[in-house]
Amino acid sequence: MKRFFILFLVSSLFCFSYSQKRKTVIVEQASTPAITQETGKFIKRKVAIGRFSNETQYAKGIFYDKENDPMGKQALDILSSKLAASGKFLLIERSDLASLLEECTKGDNSASTIGADYMIIGSVTEFGRKNTGKQGAFSTTNVQTVDAAVSIRLVDVSTGLIIYSEEGKGSAELTSKQTMGLGSKAGYDASLSDKAISEAIGQLVENIINKCTDKPWQTFFLSYDEDAVLIAGGTSQGIEIGDEFVVKTRGKKVKNPQTGIMIELPGKEIGTAKVVMCGGDTPETEYSFVEIITSAPIDPQSLSNYIITEKK
Repeated sequence: MKRFFILFLVSSLFCFSYSQKRKTVIVEQASTPAITQETGKFIKRKVAIGRFSNETQYAKGIFYDKENDPMGKQALDILSSKLAASGKFLLIERSDLASLLEECTKGDNSASTIGADYMIIGSVTEFGRKNTGKQGAFSTTNVQTVDAAVSIRLVDVSTGLIIYSEEGKGSAELTSKQTMGLGSKAGYDASLSDKAISEAIGQLVENIINKCTDKPWQTFFLSYDEDAVLIAGGTSQGIEIGDEFVVKTRGKKVKNPQTGIMIELPGKEIGTAKVVMCGGDTPETEYSFVEIITSAPIDPQSLSNYIITEKK
């Protein structure tokens, strides 16, 4: 009888404890705040990667072709994929680097001719690989290491100024071990160069995103007449019917006596532009029809004197 009573008491305590645990779990789940996603509107910036070169001596033999450098293209592809994955950019391929750089130095509405808001110039500045090992009585350890450094310059094509410049470094390694002649014995792993360059570029991507998005998005008039008013930019950038933008006159340009650089002063807000329709086949050729409401008449012969920006 005692055994039965003890067994009944233990079972009751176990059930009570289990019941309390279940109640506790339910309360914790109910008190967990719901995760909400950011739904703010964002207009993608157009970015042109003008050049990505290999400034190291690695893999530069007699038949080296600067225009088809595999390491430069490797770094360009990695940077492009990371920027595209952020969802904040439209990447524009431009092969005519000479004219791109020439236009960028003009600082006179160059974005409308280049077709981009920003331009990236990059280079692989360091690259090296080494093998190190440790020989024991019964085991051998081999470590392959690749080190890389990547330099990036971000240019605002509307002014021709470098707004961000930095170097990132990355490293990747692979370890193989043999014991009593058994185990892996790996040759050189070519993917290590991808990982090292990717790590170096990854350190810079967040800063590139921040620099490109700190400044309000802006665009320009393409056409202004009685039939229609068109501005550059369209659906692929996130522009939608009903969006409203600010119309401003371009500010006066003055020369900084300390640096010799021309500075554009803030312009004057004169009205708004409301999107009524979007068109165009590619990001480079997209445009939007807008309705203009301004406090001052716009001169169709001097459209370069105006800019259209997103509202803050």
